[in-house]
Amino acid sequence: MTKLTATSLFSGALMALALSGPTQAMDLTELTDAERVQFRAEVRAYLMENPQVIMEAVSQLQAKEAEAQAQADFTLVSDNADAIFNDGYSFVGGNPDGDITIVEFMDYRCGYCKKAFTEVEKLINGDGNIRFIVKELPILGEQSMIASRFAIATKLVAGDEGYKSVHDALMSFNGDITPTSLGRLAESFGLDADAITEKMDSAEVTEEIAQTRALAQILSISGTPTFVMQDELLRGYLPYDQMKAILEEKRG
Repeated sequence: MTKLTATSLFSGALMALALSGPTQAMDLTELTDAERVQFRAEVRAYLMENPQVIMEAVSQLQAKEAEAQAQADFTLVSDNADAIFNDGYSFVGGNPDGDITIVEFMDYRCGYCKKAFTEVEKLINGDGNIRFIVKELPILGEQSMIASRFAIATKLVAGDEGYKSVHDALMSFNGDITPTSLGRLAESFGLDADAITEKMDSAEVTEEIAQTRALAQILSISGTPTFVMQDELLRGYLPYDQMKAILEEKRG
């Protein structure tokens, strides 16, 4: 929620008071000290009698700031479209030829990412015409980094199918992420755990994570999950119904 300073509230109150009565010229800089005290008293009395004015001013300010943020996000997506939608290394799932692309910046240790996982899967599988891109953004500590390195290494060693299996399993995994638990996970899918482990600290894996982090910084992404749907940044968890409604709106 937007935090308003006493100065901004007072300025808004002055404007509200000025607009509440007959229009007349007023230069506050020319008021005497006594007139200023009296005017402030009148403003206070007006606001005490009409407290809804403050909430109306706050609501209007928040709406304007939300509109400005949406426009800024639209520009960010447009200016960085290639890096977002066609970076050449991020996993692409769903329908690669889908009419709308959804990109998710995620972290395997993020509770809201885990909550969103089943709903995003439901949206993609139920629609059948969504191109889905996963951006590995480990920001929640060492275990997040280990998990992302393992997932990316799996993609490099075992391809997209292996990555998808590991990614889905990690999104549902609630224990400690350790080399041992990851090795067992790889083996459960018939993957070469030793080859994946050896690849985890490679330059390719490090570079992919670094590039995704750099892109997240450019897009002012500070938390996960963050989605890009078509031309819009969606910051934070969204329930299935809301995501579906946005998707339908994009399609017109």
